[in-house]
Amino acid sequence: MTATESYDHVIVGGGSAGCALAARLTADGSRSVLVLEAGRSDYPWDLFIQMPAALTFPSGHRLYDWCYESEPEPHLHGRRIAHARGKVLGGSSSINGMIFQRGNPMDYERWGADTGMAQWDWAHCLPYFRRMENCLAAGLSDPYRGHSGPLVLERGPARNPLFGAFFEAAVQAGYPLTDDVNGFRQEGFAAFDRNVHRGRRLSASRAYLRPALSRPNLTVRTLSLVTGIRIEQGRATGVHYRRGGVAHTVSAGEVVLCGGAINTPQLLQLSGIGPADVLRPLGIRQVVDLPGVGANLQDHLEVYIQHACTQPVTVQPYLSRARQPWVGLQWILGRRGPAATNHFEGGGFVRSNDDVAYPNLMFHFLPVAVRYDGTVSDRVQQTGHGYQVHIGPMYSDARGDVRIVSTDPRRHPALRFNYLSTAQDRREWVEAVRVARDILGQPAMAPFDGGETSPGPSVRTDEEILDWVAADAETALHPSCTAKMGPDSDPMAVVDPATLQVHGVPGLRVVDASVMPYVTNGNIYAPVMMLAEKAADLILGADPLPPLPEPFYRHPLPGEPAPA
Repeated sequence: MTATESYDHVIVGGGSAGCALAARLTADGSRSVLVLEAGRSDYPWDLFIQMPAALTFPSGHRLYDWCYESEPEPHLHGRRIAHARGKVLGGSSSINGMIFQRGNPMDYERWGADTGMAQWDWAHCLPYFRRMENCLAAGLSDPYRGHSGPLVLERGPARNPLFGAFFEAAVQAGYPLTDDVNGFRQEGFAAFDRNVHRGRRLSASRAYLRPALSRPNLTVRTLSLVTGIRIEQGRATGVHYRRGGVAHTVSAGEVVLCGGAINTPQLLQLSGIGPADVLRPLGIRQVVDLPGVGANLQDHLEVYIQHACTQPVTVQPYLSRARQPWVGLQWILGRRGPAATNHFEGGGFVRSNDDVAYPNLMFHFLPVAVRYDGTVSDRVQQTGHGYQVHIGPMYSDARGDVRIVSTDPRRHPALRFNYLSTAQDRREWVEAVRVARDILGQPAMAPFDGGETSPGPSVRTDEEILDWVAADAETALHPSCTAKMGPDSDPMAVVDPATLQVHGVPGLRVVDASVMPYVTNGNIYAPVMMLAEKAADLILGADPLPPLPEPFYRHPLPGEPAPA
């Protein structure tokens, strides 16, 4: 069955970027927009989505998650690494950890330094970060933070005594505190901004899409899997999709891919846009030879360093089945209690050595010791209390790829991340674990320290640390960079930085984490939303927001004078 519908814009993917674009493009009523989302709706009564502390439940559940996994990773003992990506309105913002981190300003200076990328430096990105947020913790005069955007940001209270001890331990280990990791100085430790508002998850769907649903020029269809991009005479003119077992074709003045760093290159390759050596064996007619489609895959890997706790101050007891009904009831009746927070309330960013220009390690501290799959070590079970630090390097030079293995759009592509495949990656992993242990071993933590339970005292040498990381590490769920921005003179670039249009395919744009040239320092939700905000102006033909050349903290490298 072929539909005769036509829209000005078809947005493929109702995830984080897709929700923001749908709201911005339909605001003045002059453009018709269709959003096609393969997953289900983010129902307001769905506790697994709306309750912050329930964040572990949707991951790995096929009602919410694409449930990707990597190919066997050769440097991780051949393990396949599970990759949760949201398959629901709001995308991964409906199932993630709700941590809001922009990255370091020097991330964007790095972007802007590449050829043709000047409009993506820090000064050009800052106004869009400000436009999208309403930061409740920052003062109205703070030039780095916004106060009128749809993304309400509440800062973690971090009132548990373990947070205070952890921050003090960081200072004792020689690391600074900072007022705001999203402000002038990212480097240091502080309470984190979170996409939690009044005890409830604030996803991109709740913040952007749902307030726009009443607009007559916006149509949203869930359970609609886009199977290909319609290309006529070299131009994208619409998409093919399946809904309820029925095939549809819809026409569009423009197609915007917002599927993320896995779905977007998959759909491009299925549509004949990508590297010849991927398409030819599958019999796919090549429309444009773009070898960068699916290449340059980047991510963050992390481990948990866990300790038993000697004092009854953790949230560990709330994990018990006996307490869960009461915890849930507190949240249902008043959006309060242990279920009203994501528990990722604080952490920090530091440099693992003096030679790096800005932080290359990220810490998340939790007053509980539990893995994402809910498992708890025997030692923590015995004591009843524990705490943990999530730690991992931010700037691995390992690169992977996304490649389709079938012409069936329902079949997952092959994901290869190549974790721990480089000397830099392995060196920084050893440094990361040693820095974390140094902080957790400071006097401030001593009153609570019941001993390290993971990896444990038997893991000491560099080789033992790397072997433990290879056996135990999980993804931090930040896949990115598989359709990177860059000029057409760059053979690996996929989209034009000035327009976000796919090189060689008029009428087709990409707006999601795949267009990043380099992964940012931290969780990637905030950068994706900034990309979407900026893309909305590009698509609308609006004047871009003027750059804001606000200064930011730069740590002096060896031999340089300290900043004034």
